[in-house]
Amino acid sequence: MRYAYLRAVLAAISGVLVLCPIVTAYADTTQDNVTGTLNAGTVAAQNEIELVPIDVTAERFSKIRNSLSPDTGGSVYHFNKSDINTMPEGDNTSFNQVLLRAPGVANDSFGQLHVRGDHGNLQYRINGVILPEGITGFGQALDTRFAERIDLLTGALPAQFGYRTAGVIDIETKTNFEKGRRVGVYAGSHGTFNPSFELESSSGDLNYFATGSYLSNDLGIENPTSSHNAIHDRTQQYKGFGYLSYLLNPTTQLVAMFGAYEGKFHIPNNPGQAPVPDYLAATGLTGFDSSSLNERQHETNQYGILALQSSIGTDVDYQVSAFTRYTNVHFVPDPLGDLVFNGVASNVLRSSFSNGLQADGSYRWGDRHTLRAGLFVSVENVRSDNTSTVFPTTGGVVSGSAVSITDNSEKNGNTLLGLYLQDEWKATDKLTLNYGLRADQMDAFVKASQLSPRLGMVYKLTPQTTWHMAYARYFTPPPTELVSNQTLGLFANSTNAPSTNQNDGVRPERSHYFDFGIDQQFSPSFSVGVDAFYKQIRDLIDEGQFGQALIFTPFNYAQGRIYGVELTASYKHDNLSIYANIARTTSLAKDVSSAQFNFAQDERDYIASHWVHTDHDQKYTASAGVSYLWRGNQLSTDAIFGSGQRRGFANTDHMPAYAQVNLGVSRKFDTMALGKLEGRLAVINVFDKVYELRDGSGIGVGAPQFGPRRGLYVGVSKSF
Repeated sequence: MRYAYLRAVLAAISGVLVLCPIVTAYADTTQDNVTGTLNAGTVAAQNEIELVPIDVTAERFSKIRNSLSPDTGGSVYHFNKSDINTMPEGDNTSFNQVLLRAPGVANDSFGQLHVRGDHGNLQYRINGVILPEGITGFGQALDTRFAERIDLLTGALPAQFGYRTAGVIDIETKTNFEKGRRVGVYAGSHGTFNPSFELESSSGDLNYFATGSYLSNDLGIENPTSSHNAIHDRTQQYKGFGYLSYLLNPTTQLVAMFGAYEGKFHIPNNPGQAPVPDYLAATGLTGFDSSSLNERQHETNQYGILALQSSIGTDVDYQVSAFTRYTNVHFVPDPLGDLVFNGVASNVLRSSFSNGLQADGSYRWGDRHTLRAGLFVSVENVRSDNTSTVFPTTGGVVSGSAVSITDNSEKNGNTLLGLYLQDEWKATDKLTLNYGLRADQMDAFVKASQLSPRLGMVYKLTPQTTWHMAYARYFTPPPTELVSNQTLGLFANSTNAPSTNQNDGVRPERSHYFDFGIDQQFSPSFSVGVDAFYKQIRDLIDEGQFGQALIFTPFNYAQGRIYGVELTASYKHDNLSIYANIARTTSLAKDVSSAQFNFAQDERDYIASHWVHTDHDQKYTASAGVSYLWRGNQLSTDAIFGSGQRRGFANTDHMPAYAQVNLGVSRKFDTMALGKLEGRLAVINVFDKVYELRDGSGIGVGAPQFGPRRGLYVGVSKSF
């Protein structure tokens, strides 16, 4: 109850965002969606005079954000609104599926993404403001529809980027506002029903927009079998996002952003599984059908951000932001079924409530230098409630009826502090250097700190050829999921007893990162880039699903090294757009050095003396897509490929390779009854390729997970 009032406020905001679409519907606009300038036609001169300052101001603030988010020395991959709309599913594409079209991004179960061989370690920013992370599950808390542009930054990044650094997903929302509304619905295979709305408006110095969507289908989590339809896999998900900006004066604006997500999931069942005879006998049952299990999971994610953005003269820009976020994940077991199959039925609730402050500033010092400095501080309270039903054992044999064990814990006042100072120096017309220093300190389950130097350079060899190289020292705190059992001894002499009681604390990851790349512009339409990277790691952080709940538990390997190379190419001319990416990555680790109780002794012994592949290591990852505008029809196809992630004892084997191809077509058309509409048809996994992402074996891997079978989807939307 300590933070009930703040949670109630966030819940009220999320309710408004989710429910307001029902009473709105989108209006025609007299402005071009790309440029924000007036179309030809009869428009009063007074309207032109009023609109111009808004556009100019919006453009200026957009440039300020860019100046506060330099990508010198790293790699950046862009998705603008047009790129998203030309995907087979358009803006109905889930956020993680959009990112899968970037180089070096590997697909995994439960909506997980792995960038350049890292497990998670992703940071999300909205308009330059860090979105504080919460307890992760398999829900997609962000909606693609509110993004005007999405950038994925990877590699050795400048000093201003800390905390999560495998990939920084920088989301830019709209900056030009019109009065209008849009409603749409997307539906099809697997019982999919996905209505959505968008609304935006501008009144004087006030601008705002909001998006909301509802999704229900019968494939909320990957199917554990190869069948077309999963058993017990219904999901319902609600998403909402709101943005308000108020111009205090020509150089200062106040921005508020609110987001909410709620997801309800059935955990899909794997039929034909045999109960453990001793567990079954202890319950007094004669049998149990695994296809009738009733496990469920519920996720909540709510956040709010208030930012002040301003300039002092022509040389100083700054942004100060305050944020708050509440998340929780609640796993509800099948009380009898989980007992007879696993010997434990755990009701698990993990929650996180965080608040913080971020400040960034830049100063243009002459024509050659841009100084940047900033800080980030957050305070987080986390809680883990775990009530487990287990069987008592004597000598490893069930010796009585099931009993309940409560293992609740909380850790309040966890703090994270980061400071940075850097300089972007245009040494010559061809050479730009970015050098700086970052200081990070954490005080949570462990206390640690680090000074991290950064150095990057970009050299324009010719007008068509640019190469970059960079070095970064990284400091990565353990993720929020680190809410460990208070006392492993609680489960001694039970069917949930660990193989060992060793439980060294999870430590922050420390690494040296090297990056080198070349970009070649062969023509205004065609470009190619290649990027190589190497990461040397101490206390590598990985995560695994070690219990029944689909919640990940972090642990450390004492050593790690990740290296690889990416090749990307794009072509865009007139109505034709083509892209292709391929990456080769290796992610190795040695010696489990924390949370050892999650591992079997023989596996720990092997990992202690051998370099092993991490469970998410995928040797080859590729994506490609083509779109073409033909007689008003937007035709598109794309594909993803993976050589297979790891499986088997200590990850010594890997899954088979797979590929998935998707098709789409969209068109704007007029109807007599409803006026102008936009229709879309998409076929996902057009060849109905049956492929398995996971087979249930490997380090920290739960049940098997298969990719989606063929699906046919139809969408229609209308703007007002």
